[in-house]
Amino acid sequence: MSRPLSLLIPEIRSVRTEVFRLLEGRQRPGQTQHLYVVAGWLCGLAAHVSLDLGDRSSASTHARTVVQCAEIAEHSTLRSWARSFQSLAAYWAGEHGRAADLARAGREKERGPGAGTIKARLLSLEARALAARGDRHDALRSLALAHEARSAAERDELSGVFSFPEAKQWTYAGTTLLTVGGREQVQLAITASNRAVELYQAGPEGDRSPGDLHAAHLDLATAYLASGEVEGADAELSEVLGAEEYTASITIRLRNLATLLSSGPYRDTRSVLGLRERVREMTDRSALVSRPTEPR
Repeated sequence: MSRPLSLLIPEIRSVRTEVFRLLEGRQRPGQTQHLYVVAGWLCGLAAHVSLDLGDRSSASTHARTVVQCAEIAEHSTLRSWARSFQSLAAYWAGEHGRAADLARAGREKERGPGAGTIKARLLSLEARALAARGDRHDALRSLALAHEARSAAERDELSGVFSFPEAKQWTYAGTTLLTVGGREQVQLAITASNRAVELYQAGPEGDRSPGDLHAAHLDLATAYLASGEVEGADAELSEVLGAEEYTASITIRLRNLATLLSSGPYRDTRSVLGLRERVREMTDRSALVSRPTEPR
């Protein structure tokens, strides 16, 4: 979760090439099925890297290959994960209705999402997409179901980006509640995002996702701003400053925050002038992804 993308790309490409080379040879049926599962997970890694770098086209291509590998191998968890990834991509492309539909497709009863945390992930993705579409009631319902799914989840087959840690679920919950809006939900968003930060900071450093941690801090900054707590927003923003690079999703969040600070209720407010300037400096930094389209 914490390794630089520049180190991951050559490794993923090399191992994936070797797996597909093996599939061109002769092996027992069980070995063929296993190789397709491994190929699917490797293409999933490639898709995630492309997504974090903002390369929507490559991410989409890799995701389609994951679906094909899952179908050939008849692997329900890999299939559901692929749908969750496609839902994620649709969400950040602004296709919120499609994102919700893809998340639901990953939970098809006849195929099932598997026994790990994938169901909680799919429901969390659905909740966030529904909130962005303006379906407040359904978003909160899906969010509640996601928490229920978490309590029933078994151990994941793989960790890292293929699992859905509790910290990440709280990050998604914070974003969803913040999007739903209203005083009560904003306060709940603050609680959820703070919980995400606490869990990430308490966990092993190797399992810590910088992008998700940044997302939680930026959600907190936005929530504090909505509550009129400018100092709190500034403190959370400081937690994001100084990173050597940002994923595409964090770039988008920063630019959305910059737009918010330049909008009606904040445009002429003296107390946010310094905050607005700091965000502007961050969005102009060379460390930002050059073509931000999708994220984690």
